[in-house]
Amino acid sequence: MLPIATSIKPKQTPFMNHFLIAANVVVFLLSMHFVLDRSGKSALDLCPWAEPFMLLSDHPSIWQFVTYAFLHGGLWHIFGNMFFLYIFGNNVNDKLGHIGYLCFYLGGAVFSAIGYTLISSNPILGASGAVAAVTGAYLVLFPKTYIKVIVWFFYDVDLRAMYFIAFKLIFWDNVFAADPSQNVAYNAHLAGYGFGILAIMGLLSIGLIDGGYIDLWFMLKQWNRRRRFRDAVSDGYDPHRGNLGRKAVSSRVEESPVVSPQQQQIMDLRSRISGAMNNRNASQAAGLYLKLLEIDPSQILPRQLQLDIANQLMAEGQWQPSADAYQQFLARYSSYEHAEQVHLMLGLLYSRYLNHPQAAAEYLNQAKDKLSDSNQKEMCRQEIDRLGDQPHGHPDRD
Repeated sequence: MLPIATSIKPKQTPFMNHFLIAANVVVFLLSMHFVLDRSGKSALDLCPWAEPFMLLSDHPSIWQFVTYAFLHGGLWHIFGNMFFLYIFGNNVNDKLGHIGYLCFYLGGAVFSAIGYTLISSNPILGASGAVAAVTGAYLVLFPKTYIKVIVWFFYDVDLRAMYFIAFKLIFWDNVFAADPSQNVAYNAHLAGYGFGILAIMGLLSIGLIDGGYIDLWFMLKQWNRRRRFRDAVSDGYDPHRGNLGRKAVSSRVEESPVVSPQQQQIMDLRSRISGAMNNRNASQAAGLYLKLLEIDPSQILPRQLQLDIANQLMAEGQWQPSADAYQQFLARYSSYEHAEQVHLMLGLLYSRYLNHPQAAAEYLNQAKDKLSDSNQKEMCRQEIDRLGDQPHGHPDRD
């Protein structure tokens, strides 16, 4: 079973992933040469100067924990690693950013090497551990996306990422079907997967990265909320008359969160919004978002999802809901690194479509000095000039 594509595409060009693939290929070309094997045939082998850069597990040098990951033992070795890095790394690069992705990739190489040296004393080379970390990150960030897999070269099927990666790539390939006679560092792969999964889960849990859609951390939190709700119901809890169940009520019961029908409806809608956007159905997600606001106008989505919904509402010509969504975004995510882009969008909305010149001028002036794109700066300046040419005293329309 060979994965050939994922159901999602990166929103921005994953330059760092492309750079890492290119770097691996360049190092491979420089570090390999042709030699004659025992049968007299020409074969690829590692150049003598590159051998000290392998990870020598019995007495490793500190730099070898990184350099080994850029060496490969043959064409199929590097092709397999770079192919998997391309399939899974592009979207992870898009989520983590270029510098974050580079640090994560190198961290995966280091931790997979540490895991390998704890068990084995043989030399090791190859990017498999780092690629496994990236694949583990994909599992956490995009568990409900689909992976197109070729089965026995006859037909392809779409499988959920969480099932394919967890059961096929991790457990089957590295545990159940592992062949000790093969020269494969299975424990380095497992250490890489473990690092990728745990590191991304940790970053999501403390809010250093935003899952945006349905990530594994969100799914676990949602499962835990539903579990506690089921436990409360099974104990005889009645939200209208109080807990009449079999268990004695202690003073701590009041501290346990109880999910009301309205809260359950909100959770379901948030999940459906994430699912729709995860399946690239932005229009459906925007409609579900408006239903969510009808229940609770204070609801705010994860950062990227809130921004995507605001953009979709604007694309659909729903000017006021779009402006409200952008304003909620700024209120909740005030430290957003590209806030000037949102200020520009709000300025254009209030100027061109909502007839609020004062609000438009306020947002445009906030954006003009921080915009880096020359075309956007010129657009912002022209819009401010246009507003200045309007008759003074024109009131904002409520």
